[in-house]
Amino acid sequence: MDLMHISTPGRICLFGEHQDYLGLPVIAMAITLRAKLKGEKRSDQKVVVHKPDIGETEIFSLNDLSYQKPRDYFKSGIIVSKKAGFTFSTGFECEITSDIPISAGTSSSSAITVSWIHFLSQMADEPVHLSKQKIGSLSYQTEVSEFNEPGGMMDQYTTAMGKLIYLDPEPEISIRPMGADLGTFVLGDSCEPKNTMEILKRCRDSRLKIIQQLKIRNPKLSIRTCYENLDQSDLDLDEKDLFSATIKNRDLLQDALLEFKKPEIDHKKIGQYLTKHHSVLRDILQISTPRIESMMDAAKNAGALGGKINGSGGGGCMFAYAPDDPQTVAEAIESVGGKSYIIRSDEGTKVLI
Repeated sequence: MDLMHISTPGRICLFGEHQDYLGLPVIAMAITLRAKLKGEKRSDQKVVVHKPDIGETEIFSLNDLSYQKPRDYFKSGIIVSKKAGFTFSTGFECEITSDIPISAGTSSSSAITVSWIHFLSQMADEPVHLSKQKIGSLSYQTEVSEFNEPGGMMDQYTTAMGKLIYLDPEPEISIRPMGADLGTFVLGDSCEPKNTMEILKRCRDSRLKIIQQLKIRNPKLSIRTCYENLDQSDLDLDEKDLFSATIKNRDLLQDALLEFKKPEIDHKKIGQYLTKHHSVLRDILQISTPRIESMMDAAKNAGALGGKINGSGGGGCMFAYAPDDPQTVAEAIESVGGKSYIIRSDEGTKVLI
């Protein structure tokens, strides 16, 4: 087989940040920063993955797929693929490079996992053409289900499917591509490290506990439909704030969804919605940082219509909505210590010819 080239985008979450793992919908967008995987079959059982961006090479055998580390995704990808019916008589060797900021909330990890699953579908003894949604599903199993991690499914499905999507995880996964053309954004990397798993666990577990507490008095309560004015006497002040934040962000997404459906989008209104979403994430979920706030302020002062922190938070990236003059906004973010990228919506995972 000739050398196989796979390309997969990163993503930003416009609305629904820290919501999908509660069973609530999200609106997310694939972006013009991509991970690239090129590889081919070997004649032995070895799997060799070169990662020049970080100066590492991972080597293991198809005969031993036992996990040796947390988030052992290259092995779990093969295990998940085998469960899906793929067979592999020989190993393979590949190289992975990426333009996506690493560990910064833009799904660099999921873009690589999606590329890996896409690659494995072509390296199988009988290559399979998977739908992009199926690639997203297998990637979610590879990253989240196999390791019982607290993340949602937005990353895997958005990077696999591409463009702007509305994803509702319940009662069963429903994904709706959205045709809205939003124009340019500016992604700003704070270059601050973050602890994704710790933040996800804190934000998820505390709110799941609150929902369970509320269900004691309201057995039929659904976080998807309930109102903020229900009986919260069992909650302390912090818990009430967290519950309120969840409802506010849920309703903001629905407001944005209505705007996206209009023949002509009010870009200023979308910017305002993004800023409101960020305010809740900053003030109540407390996932922003002083540097991200200075980047946000600089972007707005330079003409951005709005913006928000992106991903789990505690560092990593923010983005500003700048459909008119993204270069000026990018320079403003750089002026306060961020690294900027002008981005647009982009297509999902694909084989490069």
